[in-house]
Amino acid sequence: MSSSNPTQLPLSIEPKQKRHARSQFGALCYRVNDGKIRILLITSRRTKRWILPKGWPENNMTPGESAANEALEEAGVTGKLKERPLGVYCYEKIVEGSESYPCIVTIYALKVKNILEDYSEKSERQRKWFSRKEAAKQVLEPDLARLLKSFDP
Repeated sequence: MSSSNPTQLPLSIEPKQKRHARSQFGALCYRVNDGKIRILLITSRRTKRWILPKGWPENNMTPGESAANEALEEAGVTGKLKERPLGVYCYEKIVEGSESYPCIVTIYALKVKNILEDYSEKSERQRKWFSRKEAAKQVLEPDLARLLKSFDP
């Protein structure tokens, strides 16, 4: 997204649910090869659908640092983080044995510099590089798909 033309995506949360919404921070992990932008997606642990690394706020970390930490734990990547958020999207978090609740995820760009062979959640997830258009087709959330499709570092 261009900094001269910021875009606020609509949030899909019902008014009665707003007080129950939870915040998460996510990393849009990317690299540029031969002028082409590639985005890293990972699978969720339970449903195995394609997602961005994301998680809950961490004590003593900025939101961007929390997003970078999730990228390390869930995708095994490190790199250069942009502390300015790219945007937000919402999804419904389904907790096993409990009801679901809406989450608002703030996304930070992370230019991948290192890809680790060994990382915390390697045995629980897959990771794969996609073009922006392919990545947008893989995710279920329309707001996230629009963000991925229009991403321009």
